[in-house]
Amino acid sequence: MTKSIIISGPPAVGKTTIAQGLANEFNLTYLSGGDVLKEMAKEQGFEVDGDDWWDTENGMKFLNQRETNSEFDKKVDKKLIELFKKGGMVITSYTLPWLVDDGIKIWLDGSHDSSSKRMQNRDKMSSKEAFEVTRERYDKNKALYKKLYNFDFGEDVSVFDKIINTDNLNVEQVIEISKETVRALL
Repeated sequence: MTKSIIISGPPAVGKTTIAQGLANEFNLTYLSGGDVLKEMAKEQGFEVDGDDWWDTENGMKFLNQRETNSEFDKKVDKKLIELFKKGGMVITSYTLPWLVDDGIKIWLDGSHDSSSKRMQNRDKMSSKEAFEVTRERYDKNKALYKKLYNFDFGEDVSVFDKIINTDNLNVEQVIEISKETVRALL
C-alpha cells in the first residue's frame, strides 16, 4: 500500500496546486478536504459554485455556521481519515495532519501578504478584500480547530515532515521541493 500525503497550510498558500502536482507525479488520487466540506454545505442549501467558493459571502456564512455547529467538521474529518488510511491519496486538509499518525505531511508556509496577493490574482478581488478574507478565514479556522481538537493551527507544526516557506519560491520550485520530500519519505 502506498502512503497517503497531506498538504496543509493557511488559506491561499498554494495547497491545491502542490497537491495536484504530487498526485500527478506519483500517480495518486487527489482529494480536497475543502471539497468534501463544500458537499456538506450544498446539502445545507448553500450554492457552492466555483473552486474559490470559500472566499465568497456564502462561503464565509458557512464558516460562521461551522463555528456554532462542529458536526460538519467532525463528519468531514472522519471521512478524510478513512480515505487517508486506504493509502494512495494526496489530501489537502487543515485538520488531518493532527488527526493521523502516519503518512507524509507537508506544511506550506507563507506570509499573509503573499497569500493575499495569490487570492487577489486568483479570485480577481481587491488587495484590501483579499487581505481581509484570508485573515478572517485563517483566524476563524484557527479558533474553530483549537475549540474542536485543541491544536494550534499554523503555530504547532511539529506534526509535519517538511515545512516549505513559499514566499520567495515559484510554483515549480515548491512542487520540486515537495517531490523530493515525498521521494525521500516513500
